[in-house]
Amino acid sequence: MYPGTHADADPDKPAVIMAGSGERLTYGELDERSTRLADALTGAGLGVGDTVALLSDNSVRAYEVYWAAMRSGRYLAAVNSHLSPAEVAYIVTDSGAKALVVSAALGPLATAVAELVPDVPVKLVYGGGADGYRDFDEFLATGSPERPADQPAGADMLYSSGTTGRPKGIKVDLPDRQVDEPGDVLTPVLQHMYGFGPDTVYLSPAPVYHAAPLRFGATAQRLGGTVVMMERFDAEAALRAIETYRVTHSQWVPTMFVRMLKLPEEVRGRYDLSSHRVAVHAAAPCPVEVKQAMIGWWGPVLYEYYASTEGAGMTFIDSEQWLAKPGSVGRSVVGVAHICDDAGKELPTGEVGTVYFERDEVPFTYHNDPAKTREAQHPEHETWTTTGDVGYLDEDGFLYLTDRKAFMIISGGVNIYPQEVEDALALHPAVFDVGVIGVPDEEMGEAVKAVVQPAPGVTPGPELEAELLAYVRERIAHYKAPRSVDFVDELPRTPTGKLVKRRLKERYSRSAGVAAQVAEPQTPSRSGIASS
Repeated sequence: MYPGTHADADPDKPAVIMAGSGERLTYGELDERSTRLADALTGAGLGVGDTVALLSDNSVRAYEVYWAAMRSGRYLAAVNSHLSPAEVAYIVTDSGAKALVVSAALGPLATAVAELVPDVPVKLVYGGGADGYRDFDEFLATGSPERPADQPAGADMLYSSGTTGRPKGIKVDLPDRQVDEPGDVLTPVLQHMYGFGPDTVYLSPAPVYHAAPLRFGATAQRLGGTVVMMERFDAEAALRAIETYRVTHSQWVPTMFVRMLKLPEEVRGRYDLSSHRVAVHAAAPCPVEVKQAMIGWWGPVLYEYYASTEGAGMTFIDSEQWLAKPGSVGRSVVGVAHICDDAGKELPTGEVGTVYFERDEVPFTYHNDPAKTREAQHPEHETWTTTGDVGYLDEDGFLYLTDRKAFMIISGGVNIYPQEVEDALALHPAVFDVGVIGVPDEEMGEAVKAVVQPAPGVTPGPELEAELLAYVRERIAHYKAPRSVDFVDELPRTPTGKLVKRRLKERYSRSAGVAAQVAEPQTPSRSGIASS
């Protein structure tokens, strides 16, 4: 199924609603406009297998572009709208895009990107004007609203978040089927695990360019549900949206849970959440105390999965299972999980190592980067792939993540995983956000440092540093605890909640200029780290 199926049955049903403004796009409108766009792109010279790049804020137009690609055998490369012009241009160029569609709301970014990709033949802008682009609606008017007999299925081509380096494109083979034929992998998974169907009202609080919001929203539309898309995440506004639109399903990242839990009790209790049946979360490990608090508030409606943009594998766990196995991300539902040491030797139950998923065939390749593709494969089994996460399996096959391999701190020859320290600090009332890294240390090689964004109204300084250090040492082994705490105005997180640790580590590099900055945050006046 696809939006055309539901346009025939109920053309006035909303396919997308913007949570804040209430703007709606019906299935009839989504079907016609995506048909017109697909045809207009064909008229402009794009064929099957070509790529359409999308640079957008959260907008109903994003799904028109998505479905235009999906119903014409093209790739859709959704680009992070918080990147710099050069970073966006890199992705547009690397993906081989022959069309670029942007939102005028992005203003100078859209204009700057147009200048950096002069060879892209079709550049369109919606929601207003931008230099170097043609008007989206005028271009749509050149396309036919009649569905062609041949509508080959397309695929997304998404780029990794780049938290540990330059974004990498994940490209899969186009499916050999029509857009309205079964075969989409995610649809039966969401039907079976989460009960997605035509009555689903799916709240999407994260940026639409990210893999999970884009794919889950599209799956809701395949099944005839309604996507409620927030313009941007706000803790209280999310609760209001659940009540206003009678949301049945939602998807979150742990930082959103923390923000909602830190709302005043009277605000948390103000909204009717009784329609809410399934709250999915993923993208980053969730601290145990945070998840316990969310289940205590919302009930056993939390469902966690662990996966990646690459699609290497997937685990699943519901609330009941998690309460019996706190901290686990579940058992494999796609692929077979293996834990291996640095040489590729499989480790026994309970030992920490790199997480691989075994599949029947190689599940992904990094576009234009065969070396990176090979690095993601097991030394002896190319169908075992990893994205660099570290963890262990228990005796029942439940996976526990300890951190990403690239984030591990080696202090005095001992491996320390920052996630454990971050989890210990996440719900401290004086902490709004926290990241933990290793910094150069002459004696130990690396020392553990916590970088904290204080909660509103909290004064940073030596007294708060001492309080936080003592708080951590009460909860985890002393050798894992930070030696110091720095205070900043904001931590560099992606809009999907992932901490960009390379940005933190760059701040504490060995250069003399940056070394001078290291001492500065330890005074009561805060130093700023720009948001990504």
